[in-house]
Amino acid sequence: AIVSTGGEGVGLFRSEFMYLGRATLPSEEELTEVYTEAAKKLKGRLLVIRTLDIGADKTAPCLPLQPEENPALGIRALRLCFECPDVFMTQLRAILRASVVGNVAVMFPMIIALDEIKSAKDAIKKAAQQLEKEQVAYAMPKEVGIMIETPAAAVISDILAKEVDFFSVGSNDLTQYTLAIDRLNERLEKYCDVHHEAVLRLIEMVAENAHKNGIWVGICGELGSDFELTERFVKAGIDELSVYPAAILPLKKRIRGL
Repeated sequence: AIVSTGGEGVGLFRSEFMYLGRATLPSEEELTEVYTEAAKKLKGRLLVIRTLDIGADKTAPCLPLQPEENPALGIRALRLCFECPDVFMTQLRAILRASVVGNVAVMFPMIIALDEIKSAKDAIKKAAQQLEKEQVAYAMPKEVGIMIETPAAAVISDILAKEVDFFSVGSNDLTQYTLAIDRLNERLEKYCDVHHEAVLRLIEMVAENAHKNGIWVGICGELGSDFELTERFVKAGIDELSVYPAAILPLKKRIRGL
């Protein structure tokens, strides 16, 4: 669908779909096969694979999640990967194996500190060392990026930019955490202003800090396909908008009409 609608790649490959609704963890071979197939179908276009983002509103029977009073602020995404290093390593090994056949990038979600990025990158190196020792074909990802989903990451984006190749703003969670609003709570819907100036200013700050440090910045989440904000994002220097396939052509038309 992406290729046929003129998309330039996959800005957010939701790897958690491989884990949802199943009692057993996907194997390295299974993950490698899916990632490889996606990379091949894109024919050289960029495939950005987000590492496992489970937790909060997304649960998987195959993962050992403990009940939490506030799961949106708990063990989720990269935090869960650090808690379950074997699961994380299996996924990274599969990403490195798929990188042999395509233009693959890896992206880490829910970052709040520089040390997290360094630990995640160390895990990539460890996965590569394992594959090298086992004489399994692999390639390093073309790029390593992070999601900017927390106000903490946005505020220190000038620091984080020195350690990665790109940012992708997760607008849904950034809105939730900035406005202190549970986006799944229908009673709070009237308070959830997706055009809130605080959120937009954080995004503009992230774009500025990214470009100052020579990296690119994209937006994923619902704001990416919000045509009311397209012009503002273009003016802010956003380099990439990640949207659902049906929005690609209308979005291109909107941008070309500015």
